[in-house]
Order: sequence, then structure tokens, then C-alpha cells
Amino acid sequence: MLHHEFRPGRASAGLVMLTLTGGYAADAAGAWNIPWTFVAPVLLGGLSLAATVTWFSYRLRRRRDAREAAAQ
Repeated sequence: MLHHEFRPGRASAGLVMLTLTGGYAADAAGAWNIPWTFVAPVLLGGLSLAATVTWFSYRLRRRRDAREAAAQ
């Protein structure tokens, strides 16, 4: 089985998109009334969160790789 590295930024962006999709599905079903002004802040906030998480994970990965290279 092929393994790949975990990308937390992509996971958080996917969760934001799933949240928005679920909200639209609930609105289409009539279970919830979402104002149209709700989408932009949630989308931009979620993408900003994903970018921040990606940056932090990149910095931690670089630090770990540098520490492993120095130990060899």
C-alpha cells in the first residue's frame, strides 16, 4: 500500500468546503435558511485558516528535516 504524507492544510480546506456544501444542501432541502452573505466570510475565513495551517506544518516539517540532517 502506498503511503503519502498528511497535509493538514488541505484537510482543513476540505472540511470548510464540506461545511459549505452541507449548509447549501440543508438550505435546498428547506431545513435551514442561509443568507447569501454567509458564504463569503466562511469561505475566506476557512481558506485563510487552511493557509495558516499549511504554513505552520511547512515550518515544522522543515525544522524536523533540518534536525534529522544535522543528526546524520
